[in-house]
Amino acid sequence: MSAIAKTIWVIESRIGMPVTLDELAAHAGVSRFHLSRIFPLATGYSISGYLRGRRLSVAARRLAGGAPDILEVALDAGYGSHEAFTRAFREQFGTTPDELRRKGSIASLKLVESLPMDSPASPDLAPPIIDRRPAMRMTGLREKMDMSNANAIPVLWQRFGPYLGHIPGAVAPAAYGVVVDMEGELCDYMAGTEIAPGTDVLPELKVLTLPARRWARFRHQGHISTIRGTIAAIFDYGLGRAGLVQDEEMSFVEYYGPDFDPMAGTGTVDIWIGLKD
Repeated sequence: MSAIAKTIWVIESRIGMPVTLDELAAHAGVSRFHLSRIFPLATGYSISGYLRGRRLSVAARRLAGGAPDILEVALDAGYGSHEAFTRAFREQFGTTPDELRRKGSIASLKLVESLPMDSPASPDLAPPIIDRRPAMRMTGLREKMDMSNANAIPVLWQRFGPYLGHIPGAVAPAAYGVVVDMEGELCDYMAGTEIAPGTDVLPELKVLTLPARRWARFRHQGHISTIRGTIAAIFDYGLGRAGLVQDEEMSFVEYYGPDFDPMAGTGTVDIWIGLKD
């Protein structure tokens, strides 16, 4: 099993039981820092967000089924009091446990379902191209993103799209999505393009520099909507099979080639993983 699948297995087998990031990382066989970085990239959830969502979703099903004792449900979900459980439940679903039990239906709730634990053995993930690149200066729109919000990044790309082809000093007609400062489900994300050193930047755009390093460039096959599957495969077995180790600092980049059509969601898309030397 992959590190991600092992983590999901432990969480699912210990719903309502205490579990720490250190325990999950030990079971997965990776560092806690590495696990906390790759899990949201591959799943859209931070580890804590997935664990919280799964526990509350299990509790919601019990309440909608008429569970007579809300405190018992709260304790089974890992909460020490009715108040703490109600607060977390309202934040997750926008309703209270009492209201849900009276309603008797989960139809209006956005539950967090169990993620699949079968590690892909897809032949579609070709071995990566390894190359060393000098520092790259990027400019674009940069915002803090919630990785569990599937629509946030596409919306940012819709805003950035009109700039492509009109940015002074652009090195090539290609675009890059750069993940920066990931913390749980949140990260800074830039939709941008590479520009030549010394180029003046449009005032509404931000600048960041990717340091010189070796990159493993994995090709994504298929529609852009399936990109999380490629990301999961890279961390599940792509890096390990190639004997590569990810650098932990600003080392995840999406490359969109000149032929990529953002409206159709098709064209050349690569995932670049920065490597340790």
